[in-house]
Amino acid sequence: MVDDYSKKRVLFLCTENSCRSQMAEAITRHYWGERIDAYSAGVRPKGVNPMAKKALHEMGIDGLDALYSKALDEFLGEKIDLVITLCDGAKEECPFFPGATERLHMPFRDPSKEGPQGKVELEDFIEVAREIKGALEVLFREKGWI
Repeated sequence: MVDDYSKKRVLFLCTENSCRSQMAEAITRHYWGERIDAYSAGVRPKGVNPMAKKALHEMGIDGLDALYSKALDEFLGEKIDLVITLCDGAKEECPFFPGATERLHMPFRDPSKEGPQGKVELEDFIEVAREIKGALEVLFREKGWI
């Protein structure tokens, strides 16, 4: 078991903290939580998208009742090893994060926007969640965190 002082701390940022950053937080906690503390926040949080929770549930991820939208201000002054922006809006609106050791931009498409069929589909959320999981697994392995 890894003690809390040796855990890496990752903050995922999106504009609204409703979808991609929530999924990244839940995925990280589920798969690598014993080695990485994951958090998410938004520049203008608006609540967790129910389809994001559904997609995570479909992937077998639990603890979804604990997800809630958080404002970026909640993490100011915190020591964070890595801040990852998941949308261009967050990257532009938050170009610097005090207390962060490293910053990285990993943009993913927004599954809450209408897709090719002209509507929002659960399959789009699942696809983006799987893309996020794959990218994070590669990143965390490259860093030697998992």
